[in-house]
Amino acid sequence: LEANTRTAADELGCEYDLEKVTSIDEITSRGVMMTPALVVEGEVKLQGRLATSDQIRSILESAVVS
Repeated sequence: LEANTRTAADELGCEYDLEKVTSIDEITSRGVMMTPALVVEGEVKLQGRLATSDQIRSILESAVVS
């Protein structure tokens, strides 16, 4: 998920801070119930499955429009 997220963000030319969280307490405090997960601007966008860079790019594009 991390590599595909980097690829998608780089393709979009987005500035980003990618943080890989491994602490169970921190993961659950962000509202994530299943890993892996993708949180964009504090909102859980994906959890419990992997996604391709194309799928993540679509998520990021939607987040920018919102």
